[in-house]
Order: sequence, then C-alpha cells, then structure tokens
Amino acid sequence: MEQNAAIIVSGGKGARMGGIDKQLALLGGTSVVLWSLRRFLEAGCFGELVLVCPREKKERYQALLEQEGLARQVTLAVGGESRQQSVFAGIRALRGKPGYLAVHDGARPLIAATTILACLEAAKQYGAAAAAVPVKDTLKEVDPQGFVKSTPDRSCLKAVQTPQVFRFDLYERAMELARQEGLDFTDDCQLAEHAGYPVYLVPGQEDNMKLTTPEDIPLAEQLLERQRMGAALTSQKEEKRGMPCFRVGHGYDVHRLVEGRRLVLGGVEIPWEKGLLGHSDADVLTHALMDSLLGAAALGDIGKLFPDNDPAYGGADSVQLLKRVAALLREQGWQIGNVDVTAVAQAPKLKPYISRMREKLAEGCGISPEQVNVKATTEEGLGFTGSGEGISAHSVAMIFR
Repeated sequence: MEQNAAIIVSGGKGARMGGIDKQLALLGGTSVVLWSLRRFLEAGCFGELVLVCPREKKERYQALLEQEGLARQVTLAVGGESRQQSVFAGIRALRGKPGYLAVHDGARPLIAATTILACLEAAKQYGAAAAAVPVKDTLKEVDPQGFVKSTPDRSCLKAVQTPQVFRFDLYERAMELARQEGLDFTDDCQLAEHAGYPVYLVPGQEDNMKLTTPEDIPLAEQLLERQRMGAALTSQKEEKRGMPCFRVGHGYDVHRLVEGRRLVLGGVEIPWEKGLLGHSDADVLTHALMDSLLGAAALGDIGKLFPDNDPAYGGADSVQLLKRVAALLREQGWQIGNVDVTAVAQAPKLKPYISRMREKLAEGCGISPEQVNVKATTEEGLGFTGSGEGISAHSVAMIFR
C-alpha cells in the first residue's frame, strides 16, 4: 500500500448544531464520523488514517472505534482550539512521513471513494488539490452596513469541499510559515495558497454536504437513502430481468512502442530500450483490465471516465486510475471476483515481472493477488506486435453483487 495518510477532523464544537454532537449523530443507523472513515478505507490508498476528536470525547470515540473493529486501522488524536491546530495534532500522531496527506471533514459523511481518489491523483500531478462544485446562487460582496459593494462573476467561483490533498512536504512548509507568521486558517487550501502553492480543483459532489445545522441531518438521511436506492434499484431490475448476480467483461488495448518513454506494464516499470506512447503512462495491461471491469458493470470505458484530452490525466499512474474504477464498482454494489489479463509482446521477456504485476494489479483492484492472473505471449513475429511496433493486452474480469 502507498505511504499516504488521511486525517479526518472531528474536533469542532458544533455550535450551530443546537447541542447535537454531529459527528456522533446517527445517519442510517451509523455514526456520521464512521461513514467518513469507511469511505477513506474503501479508497484503499491510505497507509495511515488518523481521526482527530475533542479531548473531552476521546473515550467515546475510542469506544466507538473498538466497537466497530477499527481501533487497529485508525489512530485517535486529540484536537486543538482551531482547525489548523487540530490538523497539526493529527500530523503529530502519524507514525511515519507520508508522501501525500488528505484532510477531510468528519462531518462530510457522503463523500465518494472515487472523489477521494480523484483528489489524490490530482495532488500527485499538481502538488495540492481539493474537491469543489460550481456556485449556483448569485453572490454579493457587502460592506459593514449591509449594502452591496459588488457582484462577483459566478462563473469564476467554486464552493470548496473536502477532501483536500497535499504533497506532505509542501503542506509541512505551508504550515510552518503560517505558524511563524502567527496565522490560523480555517481552510487547508488557504494555508497552501498563502505559502504560494497553486491548488487544483477537482469536480466534487453535490451531495458531499457538510453537516452544520440540525436541519442537515434529515437531508443527509435522504441523500444517503438515494445512494442506497440507486444501487438497490439496479440490483432489483437485474433480478426481474432474470439476470445473474455476476457479470463478465472483456477489455482490449494497444499502444505503440517508441524511444524516450518508460515501459510500464501492470503497474511495474520494466527496463527496456523503448516505452509505450500515450497520454497517461500508457500501461496497456492496466488499461485493458480497467475496460474489462467497466464493461462488466456496463459503465462505459476508460475513454469516457478518463478522457485523453484532459490534462489532469497527462502522465497519470494507471494503477491509481484502476483504484478509482474499483471504487466506482463498489459504489455501484459490485465486488471483483477475479481477473485474467494477457500481455501480447514480442519483446521484452515479461516472465520475471509477472509476480510483481499481480501484486500491483491486486492492490489497484482492492483484492488478493490470488484473484489476479497475468499471462504473457508473443505473436510469433506476426502483426504489429510481432514486428515490435507495439504491445497489446486482453483482459477478462468477473464481478458479482
């Protein structure tokens, strides 16, 4: 697993909640903060998960983690007087130094694993990223007396959500600068912006709401039920049609071999004189696998999900994209049963790398290596693969409800 970390901040006083402890309130029969924790565990790309809570409620949070069997997976930390201080407390609780750090509000329980992974992927490319949605209402800037001063152009405005993800060394420098200047920010992106680091905004979710007032809880219940109903209705429709509870999908991809590019197959970099040409890392084996999974779930293909004209995916790590596909399947109620992928290449010899490929692809799918089979074959000198012009790959995947 990647050495990334996530901090779930649950240390607010909830003054606008009218005495309701919003993080411990029940949502669909489960504590709000547990929904946030589980979504990050679902994402499958965080080696450490820290939950920051108020000092006076530490015992209650500890009991909750133990009751849910999460005490070994989640480290508990005591928060400070402000959000910035609480995040800093979470950083001090980390066992190691991660490559990337995600910060999320414990009171945003409806976050999707796909959004988490999209923010992480963007942070790897730009250094800092956050989820955000377009502003729908017209906003006004007002003076102290309540009169309108100006009307900002709504097309240039976004409402920022969490998670907010940062390269860890970047975040450390930004926080140290704020401490030296005696500044305390309520938003982690603002912390990075103040230090001069650009923040890339990833499309967020309209239902990724933050519970702030008592009226938000019944609304969140409705949104959660809508998420559940979406998966349940799909399942019911399939049952009525006599469709099986499992599906099979096929994927195929091909990329040209050129000089000056890395050769990445199945998430493993292979030393060779040529590499595959493509918008991302051109990992043809992983691309075929993603298409087989999306095909089995009738969710289109990787061209639809990760357009090759989107700069966000330039040079992208395909195994990270695979994690997003696997998370999307889980959100739709599917689990991956097994996958069988075949690389077709005249050269180089791939046998020494197959074991590592199985491990990397299993990590991307969130399954065991025993559920992944990788094969390699040549074309006896025939066709474009046989002549060494390119490498192709086939994949078959089985998923089930």
